[in-house]
This record gives sequence, C-alpha cells and structure tokens, in this order.
Amino acid sequence: MRESKRDDVQILAISIDPPELGRKMVANVKEKFNLDLSFPLLSDPGHQVIDRYGLLNPALAERGLPHPAVFLIDKTGVVRWRFVETDYKIRASNEQILEALKSLR
Repeated sequence: MRESKRDDVQILAISIDPPELGRKMVANVKEKFNLDLSFPLLSDPGHQVIDRYGLLNPALAERGLPHPAVFLIDKTGVVRWRFVETDYKIRASNEQILEALKSLR
C-alpha cells in the first residue's frame, strides 16, 4: 500500500483483557517475534463492543470471548466489509484484508 494511502487506514484491536494484560501481550510479541504492534489495543472487559457487533461466541459466553472478526468501517461509521469466523483457528489473511481495502477505493 502506498504511503499516502496508509494514512487513510487505522488499525484497532479489541480484546476483553484489561489494559495491563494487553500491554504484556504487546511486550511478549515484541520479545518473541521482534515485532512492534503499531496499533492501539483497546480493552472491552464487559464485552459491550463485542455484543454490539454480535460477535460473542456462545460456547465461550461466560468468559466474554468473541468469534475472530475483522471489520472495515468507513469514517462515517458504516461497516463496508467484514470477516467473521466461528472457528477461532481461522483468521482473515493479510491478503484478504488488503483486497477488501482495494475494493473500497
């Protein structure tokens, strides 16, 4: 993606974990994989955002865990693309997300 287009996209991650656990995870990723996560990791301990998007995994509802999901949301708040999977082992690939971004341009 060209640098000028990168400014049009913001990545956010949401987890039910409290902020201190998110910070530990970011540190572990940096140490283990030598990667800096350069996007905000937001905390949703009461899974209010997860519930709003209908992502709560019924099998793990008591823990508040969601299905894996990726949303592309425009600046007005409209969901333009989404990937939701009930199998936690299946995630959207970088290629799928980049193709979805390209199709929105």
